[in-house]
Amino acid sequence: MNIVITGSIAYDYLMRFPGDFLDHVKPDRLQKLSLSFLVDEMVKQRGGCAPNIAYSLALLGERPLLMGTAGQDFGDYRAWLEEQGVDTSAVKVVPEVFTASFFVTTDQDLNQIASFYTGAMAFARTLSFHDLAAPVDLAIVSPNDPEAMDKYPRECRALGIPYIYDPSQQIVRISAESLRDGVVGADILIVNDYEYELLKDRIGMTDDDIRRAVKRAVIVTLGAEGAVIWAGEGRNDKIAIPAVTPAVIMDPTGVGDAFRSGLIKGLALGLPWDACGRLGSLAATYVLETMGPQTHHYSVAEFVARYRSVFGDDAATAALSASA
Repeated sequence: MNIVITGSIAYDYLMRFPGDFLDHVKPDRLQKLSLSFLVDEMVKQRGGCAPNIAYSLALLGERPLLMGTAGQDFGDYRAWLEEQGVDTSAVKVVPEVFTASFFVTTDQDLNQIASFYTGAMAFARTLSFHDLAAPVDLAIVSPNDPEAMDKYPRECRALGIPYIYDPSQQIVRISAESLRDGVVGADILIVNDYEYELLKDRIGMTDDDIRRAVKRAVIVTLGAEGAVIWAGEGRNDKIAIPAVTPAVIMDPTGVGDAFRSGLIKGLALGLPWDACGRLGSLAATYVLETMGPQTHHYSVAEFVARYRSVFGDDAATAALSASA
């Protein structure tokens, strides 16, 4: 399957705060918030929604095409992604700026405060699905430059490309009109539970409205509670996806991106929704157990063995083993 992954390409600066953010927030002072946290650890990692998704997909045996913009400092990152099995031929380097950067501080309860420097990501609007040489079987529109996120769904519909709409943290930046346009006609909508409520408020659509507007599935991730997939006729079939218990909890950055990787792998294998969701759940746990969104590693055989130990044998284990 020819899979195109669009979204931010970035470096992640991950910091740990050895306490609880909420202990430093005064509810009666929220109208004038001024906080500073002394962190005891910082690491720089390869990141960005699109490479995060692409990396875990490559671990699962796919060769996704990464479509995005990066800066003058992307050379080593590009070489590393190619070594991992990610096709970076559709990445445009903008030499006069730096690659986007994500700064996030995580407290001991895994709450996060983040900032994002746009950098080269602002040029993603200059890319187009019309310029891709090979036909596309599936695309994902993940968080990116707002103008690019407005453009890509329209291009996918015009070209007949099924797309997953993943607005995530850009829900607050994208116009309500653009958000609604991305939802209506998407094959799949995927957001977390907080983002889902925010999305409904922004676009003025109910649960039923959204399920009727999306062609195949509405997926809401629930953190430690797993996920819910609404699929079937009218997207009225509710499928509960359990979370996979991690061996250790290190950092939540990129966990949602890995869930999307597992889900997409299931779609590429033609698996039923419950199996697609379980693949996403396990892929997400691998990231939660490491520091950074692209430091985990496994072979397909190792992934299958762990999947089997949690969920038993099903269509996913057979299909993954056959594809390895």
